[in-house]
Amino acid sequence: MAGERGAEAVAISPMHAMFSSDTGRYSPYSPSSRLFFNSLYAAPGTILGERALRTAIDATGLTNQLRTLEEQPLIDWPVAAQAKQKILRALYDGFSLGEHPLHEDFSSFRHTSGEALENHCRFEALQAERAARGESLDWRHWPEEWRDPRSPALAHFAEENADEIGFYAFCQWLIARCLERAQSAARSSGMGIGLIADLAVGADGGGSQAWSRQDELLASLTVGAPPDILNRSGQGWGISAFSPEGLVRNGFRAFIEMLRANFAHAGGLRIDHVMGLQRLWVIPNDAPPCDGAYLYYPVDDLLRLLALESHRHQAIVLGEDLGTVPDGLRDKLIARSILGMRVLLFEQDNTHFKPILDWPDNALATTSTHDLPTLNGWWHGHDIDWNARLDLIDSHTEMDWRKHREREREGLRHVLNQDPQNFREEHRETDQVLDASVRFLGHTRAPLVLLPLEDALGIEEQANLPGTIDTHPNWRRRLAGQSQALLDHPDAARRLEILACARLQANERDR
Repeated sequence: MAGERGAEAVAISPMHAMFSSDTGRYSPYSPSSRLFFNSLYAAPGTILGERALRTAIDATGLTNQLRTLEEQPLIDWPVAAQAKQKILRALYDGFSLGEHPLHEDFSSFRHTSGEALENHCRFEALQAERAARGESLDWRHWPEEWRDPRSPALAHFAEENADEIGFYAFCQWLIARCLERAQSAARSSGMGIGLIADLAVGADGGGSQAWSRQDELLASLTVGAPPDILNRSGQGWGISAFSPEGLVRNGFRAFIEMLRANFAHAGGLRIDHVMGLQRLWVIPNDAPPCDGAYLYYPVDDLLRLLALESHRHQAIVLGEDLGTVPDGLRDKLIARSILGMRVLLFEQDNTHFKPILDWPDNALATTSTHDLPTLNGWWHGHDIDWNARLDLIDSHTEMDWRKHREREREGLRHVLNQDPQNFREEHRETDQVLDASVRFLGHTRAPLVLLPLEDALGIEEQANLPGTIDTHPNWRRRLAGQSQALLDHPDAARRLEILACARLQANERDR
């Protein structure tokens, strides 16, 4: 679909494995493991056939509930996850009976995935058992014999719960094969890159990856950000970091296996907070962010390994380098052909937006990100509305912010007006600004331009509002309509055409 409209890539949010027994945790940037995938995203019908899927849905009696869930504007993750897991279990029960033609493929997948997969599935089964008892799901609070993945007690547990562990392996097989097919379909449609996976900066310290790689992850620390002018208390993100000493001691095993897992079914990899390859602000668990310190990594070794795995998988690498970047890191990224990231809303000097030809040729260009307002929302100050509504800012700050936003709007309109193609169509103002912004980015020298679906569709609400948990529906907003038809929406189709034409014009100019 996207390839037919001239797209070279589709960038997706992290697909990392979450917590099957704790469905209220759904932020893709706080996963249980970055080695495996979120089976809730699997499309079982594409692997097992639509008939098998229909049979499973009928057997669980979920037809009406699924329809109700899909009609809700906000995703109810706990209820939706429980429904999907019931369907997956029904599919597994049917798959396990008799001689299914895909048994050999499943067995091969499980064998090839080895100890890492078995550990993850054992962890899922352990959490399920503890959830059923109403006990803590955090492995750091488990009995000592369950904290060690290689203990005799765990081996005995695996024997006693072989079918349950097999179910979680089945789920991983399904999602892996779905991603494999999606990437194959993307490349077959003419895309030069296909899927661009997203690698979160860390995994939950109480999750599967930290449990199985205790010598290489620091589960007693959380990653965050130090206090600054914008956030005087600092930030704690609730995710663990690699141990620099543990990585070196084990030949960077945990880092390499993570890269391979995320490159496996993609033509590109976006690394969230790429500065984390050089240093991370780490905080003792239960301590305030101000008590943290910078932890430094062997960045040159990590970049060499990243370049090697990128070459082996014939995939591009994007480094999200927004915010404070350590001196010299961008030069190191450029030397390894790792693209940086430039966001339209940030490419300004006090409301003076950077002209087209001043944009770099070693960074991707985009209108916005999941942590920022959509272009529509930014233009109307909707992000300011949210911050004021939730009392995240006082009235004086709100007034100053709105005045500054008005100057920013004037600055953006000024730079967009320099192209005579802009603001000629008979559309409402917001649509004209979005169209002009897409054309503007297309004319830059950026080797890759990413257009968020929200901006292609002109949506006002953003996916995630940093600094909030329950007061803003983070990661819950459902895009209207069927996914297969999103790019057929008149606004999206027009903007993709504008982008494709602008890219061709930029290539002609820069020959």
